[in-house]
Amino acid sequence: MCDYSLHAISTRPAEVGETIVTTTFRGTSTRGFASEADMSVAVCLLPGTELAFADNVRYDNRWIWTRTINSRVGKFGKIDPHIPDRHHDAIEFPDGKYVLVTQLVEGQRATVLQLPVTQPLGEHKPQVVADRQPTTRLPIG
Repeated sequence: MCDYSLHAISTRPAEVGETIVTTTFRGTSTRGFASEADMSVAVCLLPGTELAFADNVRYDNRWIWTRTINSRVGKFGKIDPHIPDRHHDAIEFPDGKYVLVTQLVEGQRATVLQLPVTQPLGEHKPQVVADRQPTTRLPIG
């Protein structure tokens, strides 16, 4: 999901293992994530997506100060979804603190570690990894 203010921007879902970068999208005042390969397309994350940042996370209020979170891992989520016309995309850190994605300093790189499970457990279908023949045991001695 991408924040409400990015609905006019081209988007695509995140992929496990890819590196994404914080950026301000052209024609908006909103920051979000983009692929290193195409900074004009917003990479949308589902709540529960786990990220590993290359460095401790920096955020600001765009005018006066920049602060650092002493953490390189976080989980994407939404805050205050009941309040309309407000940024909701946020990163939750292990200490329980949240930072809005739109406050993340531009140019930070993060790797998508894991996407959330989106299929209910009752609908899980087993996946065949490989067809194998049973191993034949030979007598010893």
